[in-house]
Amino acid sequence: MKLVNLKNPVMASWLREQGFRLDAPPFLSGAIEARKLLEQLPVKKEPLASLTTGHNGGIFNGPKFARTYVDAPEHGVPFVGSSDMLQADLSRLPLLRKTDAYSPALSYLRLEEGMTLISCSGTIGRMVYVRSDMAGMWSSQHVMKVVPNPDQILPGYLYAFLSSKFSVPLIAGGTYGAIIQHIEPHHIAPLQIPRFGEGFEARIHTLMERAVHLLGIYQTTIVKATENVFERTGVHNLTPIEWLRDSSDLGFHVRRSEIEFLRAWNHSRRAERIKQEIKSGRWSLLGDLVDAEWLKWRMMFKRIDANPEFGIEVITQRPLFQLFPEGRWLSRAYLLNHSPRYVVPDQTILIAKQGTLGEDELYCRCEFITGRRMLHRAYSDHCMRVVVREGVIDPGYLFAFLRSHAGFRLLRGLSEGSKQQDLHWRTVPTLPIPRCDEADEAKIGDAVRSAYEARNTAVELILEAQQLIESAIEEAA
Repeated sequence: MKLVNLKNPVMASWLREQGFRLDAPPFLSGAIEARKLLEQLPVKKEPLASLTTGHNGGIFNGPKFARTYVDAPEHGVPFVGSSDMLQADLSRLPLLRKTDAYSPALSYLRLEEGMTLISCSGTIGRMVYVRSDMAGMWSSQHVMKVVPNPDQILPGYLYAFLSSKFSVPLIAGGTYGAIIQHIEPHHIAPLQIPRFGEGFEARIHTLMERAVHLLGIYQTTIVKATENVFERTGVHNLTPIEWLRDSSDLGFHVRRSEIEFLRAWNHSRRAERIKQEIKSGRWSLLGDLVDAEWLKWRMMFKRIDANPEFGIEVITQRPLFQLFPEGRWLSRAYLLNHSPRYVVPDQTILIAKQGTLGEDELYCRCEFITGRRMLHRAYSDHCMRVVVREGVIDPGYLFAFLRSHAGFRLLRGLSEGSKQQDLHWRTVPTLPIPRCDEADEAKIGDAVRSAYEARNTAVELILEAQQLIESAIEEAA
């Protein structure tokens, strides 16, 4: 007997194995097919729980707790949720109160190098390999930790398998819940991990270690590039806590001659102080440095879904900042005939141009588009295109400034709208950009490009590790 779905056949025996479970995810996710394939592998297999160590056997998430965030770095620890952990740049994380983090109830949520993090609430099965610069951060209860026992398995190999196309459906297939989906440690503890020998596993682990080393270089280099902008120009890049402690926006007056907008937010004294400091030295208007037509461009479009063979992956604001952005595959012919500017040129700066003014929102954050994978994608019209005119400024240098806290605050000071904020092409060109010697700008730009080269290489190494293990499974099956 066979029950047939429009996409996948469901065997009656599978219903029996699943306790006659009548919700679709276990049957349509590919979980059962993956489990059957792994069961047939003629290699040694060991349950995940036998390869982990530490709190709760090495597979655990956290208790529900009230999060108390702080603004002062000395009183907090960086805190990653199931969305934050996917970000490529981890320099802007919220801070959890340190006294809470180090309490007995939450201290075990501290991240350690080599862990595999798995989103276990909401969108299930997103994974991150904890690198050295993430050690010492804390994670939310929505992130499951898998702590490998180094005497039993190499951490990089374990992550590569768990994040492979064979393991993710197994992990996601165990979800429960009506509106918000969940998984718990006991759902993945029995997961069978295939063992392909020390040499092969060491090769996978080495690829992963090289990748996370490069990601650490990316993070350090990109932060240092931004610091160098302010060191070379003499402008102060105020910290988030300095911005929040400045009370000058709580009451101020504006001359009638200065009123172009009637909204107080657009006359922020804090933002104005940054502008005046920039203008006290050498500076340029953003509008004089970039292609106005790219900045103005915005075209809404129909979402015509297509297979990858005939489509192009379209990235929106939220995944734009992720290490592995996932978009929607839409008709390439329709989209690029509608406008070729959905695809952007090398070293374009994209700004998230719509959102709300929450401190941790992505609105007004910037990303630098370079590398084969990023340039082969399309980007939605919610991403403002900043394309530098040739020879007037180094695009890497401009990005290093715009990603700074000062650049972020200046962009937000241009916001328009009520609940949903927006950046408008009329006002963004008025942004003052601090300048320094051409050689210094080129050096900072080169640092940004080298950082993204390291990041893009790391992505390729991680994908290579996953593809190697997937190929090994397919060949052994």
